[in-house]
Amino acid sequence: MKKLITTLLFSAMCALTLSPAQAETKKLTLMLDWFVNPNHGPIVIAKELGYFKAQGLEIEIQEPADPSTPQKLVAAGKVDLAVSYQPTLTLSVAAGLPLIRASTLIAAPLNTVMVLAKGDIKTLADLKGKKIGIAIAGNEKATIGTMLKQAGVEYSEVEIINVGWSLSASLASGKVDAIWGGLRNFEANQLALEGLEAKAFFPEEHGVPAYDELVFVAHAKTYDKAAINGFNAAIEQATTYIVNHPAEAWETFVKYAPDTLDNELNKRAWKDTLPRFASRPAAVDLKRYDDYGQFMLEHGIISELPAAKDYNPILN
Repeated sequence: MKKLITTLLFSAMCALTLSPAQAETKKLTLMLDWFVNPNHGPIVIAKELGYFKAQGLEIEIQEPADPSTPQKLVAAGKVDLAVSYQPTLTLSVAAGLPLIRASTLIAAPLNTVMVLAKGDIKTLADLKGKKIGIAIAGNEKATIGTMLKQAGVEYSEVEIINVGWSLSASLASGKVDAIWGGLRNFEANQLALEGLEAKAFFPEEHGVPAYDELVFVAHAKTYDKAAINGFNAAIEQATTYIVNHPAEAWETFVKYAPDTLDNELNKRAWKDTLPRFASRPAAVDLKRYDDYGQFMLEHGIISELPAAKDYNPILN
């Protein structure tokens, strides 16, 4: 009997000291905002280097057929997590979707108004009477309009043209004089590879409140707090590794999908994206979220302002 009790006590102690990787694995589906690219560096590194596994997680990374659907699928309970955008999250919460921000992936805007450096547009004021290409219609009137207004130009004094995803090509060919939605880590490098130097005007420097470009979202009613905390810990560990070992991290990253990732554009984008990853993914500045929400409200993008604290729960 004493031997049996001793054995049971030992087994219980072992169970209490199991690492997350030894405990039961929690499976989560994560849908990206687009196909895998350097913006998703910490996700890939956390998976490839076993950081998710060490937290007792198995993450299935999915790429969307339609980039507008990931957070809708989270709200519908079809996937556990999705990569989205802070403005899109606020818009969706204001519309009643049951979503929360779980953490941040890229903690600074990437969008710009971009022109060719060799052209005659040197300031935003020079865009008066010019054509601006956009990829998809959305909040461009608020963002571009705010930037232009600071330069004394009315939104009605420019022509907005939907060029689809041919942003760089439209600018390079002269179809448009500027583009909105050109990312400072991608389109600028794409144009450089074509021998063209780009000049970017940054929204956060021209009246648009700063915001988080990419965030992770979860279902507001069914999210697993412990799993998200483990996920965030793995993403933070991966981000630290990337910052400390950028070259080694790049080699690990491209091995995930060498046929599509191992090219000069992604290599340049990787370097430019590193300083923009959130070093503390779980941390949140509620005032920053409320300020951008107020901006959206004032420009008619949303009709009601959701409080940042209501969709940014304390998870730790």
